[in-house]
Amino acid sequence: MLDNLKQLNTEALAYMGDAVYEQYIRQMLLQSGFARVNNLHRSATKYVKAPAQAKAIKTMMAIGTGKGTEPELSEEEQKLVKRARNHKFNSKARNADPVTYKWATAFEALVGYLYLSEDKSRLSQIMDRAVEIIDG
Repeated sequence: MLDNLKQLNTEALAYMGDAVYEQYIRQMLLQSGFARVNNLHRSATKYVKAPAQAKAIKTMMAIGTGKGTEPELSEEEQKLVKRARNHKFNSKARNADPVTYKWATAFEALVGYLYLSEDKSRLSQIMDRAVEIIDG
């Protein structure tokens, strides 16, 4: 575990989270029987593209989900997501609008944080829930 994980730059957390989530999705697809590389890539894109990640994290934050819906994230996780979403980025989104890109990066930062904090149980819950939300 890294020292001062809570102070780590959210871009660095997102960098790690992107890799962790991508690997999770690839493994999930392989385990579900996908074998052809073209099919794997096309199927993975559904889960790793910015709009899908943004939808997942906004749902977990209970944003735009209607009255009475409680966030699925702890207060600490919500603070991290908000910090990551509000972070000023030096890079630009290639395939998403800036707002969607910020939400997707916030999702990746949460995944990176949970991975680096070695909270495997919560990390698995968050990634499983993201897939569930994306699948509809």
